[in-house]
Parts: sequence; structure tokens; C-alpha cells
Amino acid sequence: MDLIISYELENSLYINLTNRCSNLCDFCLRTAKKSDERLDSKMWQTSADLSGTNELWLEAEPTVDEIINDIKKRDLTKYKEVVFCGFGEPFMRFDVCKQVASWLKTKNVKVRVNTNGQANLINNRDVTSEMEGLFDTVSISLNSKNAEEYENICHSDYGKDAFYALLSFGEKCAKLGIEVIFTVVDILPAEDIEACRRLANSRGAKLRIRKYIL
Repeated sequence: MDLIISYELENSLYINLTNRCSNLCDFCLRTAKKSDERLDSKMWQTSADLSGTNELWLEAEPTVDEIINDIKKRDLTKYKEVVFCGFGEPFMRFDVCKQVASWLKTKNVKVRVNTNGQANLINNRDVTSEMEGLFDTVSISLNSKNAEEYENICHSDYGKDAFYALLSFGEKCAKLGIEVIFTVVDILPAEDIEACRRLANSRGAKLRIRKYIL
């Protein structure tokens, strides 16, 4: 199987860095993969560029040079943004992500990262100051309105601390002028979604409701 480092989805280019994640969310396809269940290939056949290969599961993590060389094959002017988002958590490889983002910025590209917001826990340091000028948008999966519910759904390596860490991470990014968007799925009760909206707004962030896909 070919190593899928970048893939197109609608008018954005996505960068696939790792399978690893500090969460094991109930609703994530990665959970099914780890359980050796067969994934629905249609979920991952996101563009014509993926014809003949349907999964983003990496047999090996690409190096910085491999990632940049792969991106160079693309016409970056055609994309609205480049997004770090694959099968795993991009900030499991924060330093690699940062180096690639730095290169993308020399091309005047808008850069977004889709993350679980646990970067400071994962990297054992506050990484937010290192993100300034490299990441335009940070999209954080909030998933629930409190720490207990978050842990029941996401099963983080860091327990309930993960929820508080992602809130702090989002707030710090927002203070740096990075656009911060917390996300939840549309299957949550309306009152929970509104509670999440208030929580996001209190941290200087927006809330986006994303469609839940089985």
C-alpha cells in the first residue's frame, strides 16, 4: 500500500503525520482500526488522488523531508488551507508539525491543525508560544461539556486532566491571536451543545457543530 502523506478533501490539503493519539475515542475510526475491525473504505477515499488505496493508516511515520517533498508535488495555490489531520493526533509529532508549518508559511499558505488539544501534556511543556506565526487556526475536539463526560467518551491517557488541558490550550492559543474553534458532534442534546458554546466563548473561541458520521 502507498504511504498517504497528503490527501485532498474538498478545497483543502490534509497532511497525515501519525497513527498515534493520546485518546481512544468511542466514535473514532482509529478505535476500529486498533480493534482490527475492517474500516469502511469510503470514509477514507476522499479524492481521486486516493484511487486504488483507501486507508490513511501509516505503516511508518513520514520524516519532515518526506512530508515536504510530498507537498511539493501539489499546486498549493489551489487550496484554501493546509490542514494537519490524519488518522492520529498531529501534535504527537509537534516538532515535525512545527517544521512543516514553518515551510508552508514561506509559501504564504494558511495553516490549520485539527487536534485533541492535549499538546502541552503530550510534549511535557507549554508549546503554545511556539505556535505563533505558524498556525492560523486551531480546531479542537471538545466533544463534551465537562471532564467526566469527556473521559467517558475519549478515554485519554491523561484521564480527566485532558479536558482541562484542552481548555487551557485553546485559551492560550486564542490569546496569541490564533483562531480557535472548539468542535462537537451534532448528536449531543441541544442543552449540551449550548453549554459547550458558552465554554468555548469563555475561552475566546468559537464553537462549530460537526456532523456525526457512522
